[in-house]
Amino acid sequence: MPSSFTDPNVLRRRLRGELRRVRGTSGLTQKDVASAMDWHPSKLARIETGTVRISINDLRALLNLYGVADDREISRLVALARNARRRSWWDGHRSVASTQLIAMLGYESSAAIIRDFEPVVVPGLLQTEDYARSIIAVQEGDRAEQNKIDALIDLRMERQEMFDRSDAPEMHFLLDESVLHRIVGSKAVMSRQTRRIREIAGRPNVTVHVVPYRSGFYPMCHTGYIIFQFTDPADGDILHVEYPLGELIFREAGSESSPDPRHISPARCLRIFEDVERFAIPMEFFTVG
Repeated sequence: MPSSFTDPNVLRRRLRGELRRVRGTSGLTQKDVASAMDWHPSKLARIETGTVRISINDLRALLNLYGVADDREISRLVALARNARRRSWWDGHRSVASTQLIAMLGYESSAAIIRDFEPVVVPGLLQTEDYARSIIAVQEGDRAEQNKIDALIDLRMERQEMFDRSDAPEMHFLLDESVLHRIVGSKAVMSRQTRRIREIAGRPNVTVHVVPYRSGFYPMCHTGYIIFQFTDPADGDILHVEYPLGELIFREAGSESSPDPRHISPARCLRIFEDVERFAIPMEFFTVG
């Protein structure tokens, strides 16, 4: 995994935001643009929502229409569009990785800060190979081909290379105590897994806290989630939520407008994570009975 990597999915989302911004500044509606560019009315909508990618020629034409005359600004947006078309490091795993996992990998690779809460199993970034093999074998079921299981394990181990990046993100892990007591694979596997967690927790950019049983029932204690924050504020925070039957991704834009205090959003889960972390025990002080 390269250093200083920003995943193309994140860059494409950034480009879409920039295009909406400059169009808004120009005062043109999507209908105005479609008419001026002689496009089908839906083309710009699909570009701005990410359904289709924009070519460099179309981008230059749009910027001209929007009145963007600053050469540096044009060069910046063209470079952004070009970088957004690059291949991701995980492209070779598309045959075995789900659409949700692919999206999560993009955010994980580009984040400046990662906060991961897990109520049931050890987070993927902390798993040993033996532990991961036991988990993935169960998740994939009895009919899963060994080649697919091996490929998913390789992918999980490759993700962990981010710990050795010169620009490794700030990472905070929050585990329910049950994660450390649940025997996955065997007692020997769990012993090695616990050692691995303690080793990673000793890194300067990593914290691992355990929420003890005595904490009782606390917000979101039944649901695993990951919050991704990025260096560029324009990228917004991303929330990845794990459910028994799948995964969902929430973006910050507009989510706080919901009047329902139970509404799931990156900002709400960030507050919950930080509140729970305050009464959790640092891994170096936690004893697994």
